[in-house]
Amino acid sequence: MEGRLAGLPLPYLTGKKEFWSLDINVSPAVLIPRPDTEVLVEKVLELSSRNGGLILDVGTGSGNIAVALAKEMPKSKIYAVDLSLKALKIARLNALRHGTNNIVFERSDLFSAFRGGSLKFDFIVSNPPYVSRKDWETLPGEIRDYEPRKALLAGDSGLEVIERLIKRSRGYLKEGGYLVLEIGDDQKSRVLDMFGRYWTEIETAWDLAGRPRAITARKA
Repeated sequence: MEGRLAGLPLPYLTGKKEFWSLDINVSPAVLIPRPDTEVLVEKVLELSSRNGGLILDVGTGSGNIAVALAKEMPKSKIYAVDLSLKALKIARLNALRHGTNNIVFERSDLFSAFRGGSLKFDFIVSNPPYVSRKDWETLPGEIRDYEPRKALLAGDSGLEVIERLIKRSRGYLKEGGYLVLEIGDDQKSRVLDMFGRYWTEIETAWDLAGRPRAITARKA
């Protein structure tokens, strides 16, 4: 009760949060999964027709996206990466809890674990940090004071990590592979401007509140 009165988010008190109808273990080491992020899972399922394949989840956090996809696509192989060892520990617990055996967890700064290798993915999916420094100051206290700063804040513009993902992901996608990114409410036009002639089928996906929530793009 004292923690809740101090502003600690309820999922950190209970140790779990529902995502994709799954109970996901959480701790202050990971971002609390949001219903809006389910759009990413929906887009991968839609674009893949639920076939098997290689999927990379960049910045997996609690592993919520990777575990949801693993449950829906048991024939796929999913690599889930994060720079935080504490986050990876939570993600592994969630994979174990839900009986998924098709996820490989690696410590990685974006694509660093795969540099110099030959591995190419059918999908790269990510809910990256995308909060600008200005917006950070206006976030509710229960987010700003308790959720991991590195999972939210992305420099002055809020687009620094997204820009790195777009620039580097082409080298790790198969021909015709897809990049699926979560974005902030007001970032759509700026993110779309980052894609050049090496991408095709660039589309926006909307959340239940009618806000632009994800961008999907196919490697040309």
